[in-house]
Amino acid sequence: MLVRLISVLSSSKSMEIHEYLPDILLTAIMVVSTLVLILRFWQDLTIAVAAALMMLSIGGLFLSLEVKMRRLEQSVITRERMLRSNLEEISTRMVNKYDMAISHLDELVAELSKRAYK
Repeated sequence: MLVRLISVLSSSKSMEIHEYLPDILLTAIMVVSTLVLILRFWQDLTIAVAAALMMLSIGGLFLSLEVKMRRLEQSVITRERMLRSNLEEISTRMVNKYDMAISHLDELVAELSKRAYK
């Protein structure tokens, strides 16, 4: 999972690795502090390794969550841009149709006025 997360982080062009550096650093600090705490209290390497792996997986989950949130944010931004451009296009079409309808009505009124005066 960590390898997949690192490959996602490194292959992503829109997301720079320096954006995730604080999270990676905090995960490393969390693992080291857990190792020190466990080794200090129980003097058991198995428990220390298990706790370190647990903290590493929690840190990986946090990083994965942040990657998903950024992807979701980019998706929302993209959809907003699409909606905005579609609304502008619809607005332009409606203005054109309105102008055509008004000009057609003006022609009909002019034609009826000519008939009325004859």
